[in-house]
Amino acid sequence: MGTVVPLIACSSLVAAALVARADRDRALLLLGGLLGAALVLGAHIADADQVESLADRPALAAVGAALGLVVLGALALLFARVPSALPLAAVATIPFRIPLSIGGSTASLLLPLYLVIAAGALAWGVPRLARRGDPLAAEAPAGPRAGGLEWALATVLVLYAVGAAWTSDSDRALENVVFFFVPFAALFALLARLVWTPRIAASSLGVLAGLAAALAVVGYVEYATRHLLLNPKVIASNQVEDYFRVNSLFFDPNIFGRFLAIVLVLLVAWMLWRRRPRGVALAALLVAVIFGGLVLTLSQSSFAALLAGLAVLGGLRWNPRRAALLAAGALVIAAAAFALSADWSSSDSRNDATSGRYELLDGGLQLAGDRPFAGWGSGAFAREYRRARDVSAERATSASHTIPVTVAAEQGLIGLAAYLVLLWLAFRRLLSGARADPARAGVAAAFAAIVVHTLMYAAFLEDPLTWALLGVGTALAAAAASGTREAGRVP
Repeated sequence: MGTVVPLIACSSLVAAALVARADRDRALLLLGGLLGAALVLGAHIADADQVESLADRPALAAVGAALGLVVLGALALLFARVPSALPLAAVATIPFRIPLSIGGSTASLLLPLYLVIAAGALAWGVPRLARRGDPLAAEAPAGPRAGGLEWALATVLVLYAVGAAWTSDSDRALENVVFFFVPFAALFALLARLVWTPRIAASSLGVLAGLAAALAVVGYVEYATRHLLLNPKVIASNQVEDYFRVNSLFFDPNIFGRFLAIVLVLLVAWMLWRRRPRGVALAALLVAVIFGGLVLTLSQSSFAALLAGLAVLGGLRWNPRRAALLAAGALVIAAAAFALSADWSSSDSRNDATSGRYELLDGGLQLAGDRPFAGWGSGAFAREYRRARDVSAERATSASHTIPVTVAAEQGLIGLAAYLVLLWLAFRRLLSGARADPARAGVAAAFAAIVVHTLMYAAFLEDPLTWALLGVGTALAAAAASGTREAGRVP
């Protein structure tokens, strides 16, 4: 219980920043929430192996801290003077995770992205507190006002922190809040207030596409050499299975596949509205390279996400009804083929046919039924699943691989209702008017792809791509409403 109050405090500060009306209040709340999360995180990782090794060498720790502050200050100054550098830095760091040993387990943290978020918050927040101009939205005096989506995100943040009060795994709840929800909510706030010109959008897509292609090439090398760079679990699995899955510089083939699928959807969106054949040909080459990397992940959930994103793009570019019918037909055919190819005679057979998801789904539904109103508490799924099914830690997982079930098990009907409202408001904002603008169409389709992926795998609000797409979509929607962006323009 000692960490619950700080968690609720920092989550509430960032949640209030999302819906605050005055920029100065928003800046104060945002910086306060990030500082609070950093203090909670510092206390939590004080016994981490890397931190303890630095404590034994105080001079090295002091030099490292000084260098970190210098880099943070330099980035903040850069973002203040060159606003377009913020989104480019964000997309450039969004895939890279660094392992950190905490409490006997290893967490893969987005430390480079955290640095970018902190610098961006300083670049935007400090001038607001000093009552100076807005360096990240110089062309838009006020920025978008909070709407239903911001209130939904704020509600989800607070509900999750409150759920830590009765969880059986307070460490997991704390890590989700300080590692994911609070910093990514700040990322949403920063990207939502940026003026996304066609040039900035195209440059950001170029950085993403280049990264995805490079990471796919790393996957090719892994496949050719039959040697993975990261994740001992996947390495062990590849040694006993007939197939070989690549994960590039990610720790999970499915998360790697999700990233590639999102970039593919964004690239295809750009191609569908592009008028110059040379640009389309270059994009098609990138699509081929990235798609090859996706194939080598063998991630079924990522393929489903890609198909969902392409279906949304088809509906936005041409005929929504026809795209929906084609998508529904493909879904029925795939479901029928899967049902006919699998042996459903026993629970073990069903579990094998679904790569272990049937047992997780069944267990998650059981947990949700046992405590339907408020759930077992934030982050409690893995521990409660092990208790209910009497399985080892190795066989358990941190989520049910079906986000609505995980939410229902951990936060009950209250959390599930908040999640569904969030989805409805997000799709309403992203899809409304998206047919007139390829950037908005791509963002909406990419977000749909993430949602579909989370129905078969974990990590929804724990993925920075979710928050980034919502932030960019919010900025583009606000610009379209105010007429400050040329709808449909493709540079």
